[in-house]
Amino acid sequence: MTPREQARHWEHPALPGVDLLRARYVRHTFSRHAHDGYVIAAVTGGVEGIGLPDGPARAGAGGVVLINPETPHSAYAGTEEGWAYHVLYPAPHVVAAVAADLSVPPGTPSFTATVLHDPATARMVSGVHAAAERDDALAADTRLRLLLARLLTRHGSGPVTAPGGAGRTVAARARELLLGRLADPPSLDELAAEFGTSPFALLRAFKTAYGLPPHAWLTGERVRAARRLLDTGVPPALAATCVGFTDQPHLNRHFTRIVGVPPGAYQRERKNVQDRPPAAP
Repeated sequence: MTPREQARHWEHPALPGVDLLRARYVRHTFSRHAHDGYVIAAVTGGVEGIGLPDGPARAGAGGVVLINPETPHSAYAGTEEGWAYHVLYPAPHVVAAVAADLSVPPGTPSFTATVLHDPATARMVSGVHAAAERDDALAADTRLRLLLARLLTRHGSGPVTAPGGAGRTVAARARELLLGRLADPPSLDELAAEFGTSPFALLRAFKTAYGLPPHAWLTGERVRAARRLLDTGVPPALAATCVGFTDQPHLNRHFTRIVGVPPGAYQRERKNVQDRPPAAP
């Protein structure tokens, strides 16, 4: 990152299942990737550009960006000055728990809007961050739930049913095979032969199902696996080779493009949380 850029990616014990990112980026770009949870971002300065499946979008100060789980997207500076934002990454079960209280149909709810100009909601996102930063557990948890309830009430819908068909089935089987071979994946030809289809047909089915070609999807899964290892204290260099990256610089490059901070900084924040003394009764 350049000296003008700064980022903190962390978690708070009062918000299990929720990652937080506070950042200002100028030259940094997030390569196309997807999360297994939601992205709820409040732009506090500058302009964020977002690459989405249906085209690019922009969000300025007071804007809120909502991205559903497993939705491929990228992010980049929308102006020369870059952008600053507060981001929440709640896991599906966190959002589903609030949705259940609102009588949303069972399943993983989805947001129907992607970019909102809603300064009041943006302030609520920043309010969750502010409470967590000052270690006010009750306020952080309360503000998160109020925020999710507001978003689900105004912009939420029931679970989205994935399309079926033979292509979807093959793509799902290929996905499971790749998950089992993160560090030693087959080639596209080998993958297609495994399921009795052509490489192009598999490529097309996989991209239709998951929004990314297999190699790009695999990179994202490797980063997720590396995060899990880093969370348990595994050194970045070892985590890199365990999940299939050639070395730590290879992990650093992709990790930073997807998570927003280098793996060492990410792990230090996790360790800081683990080393905190327990709250007084």
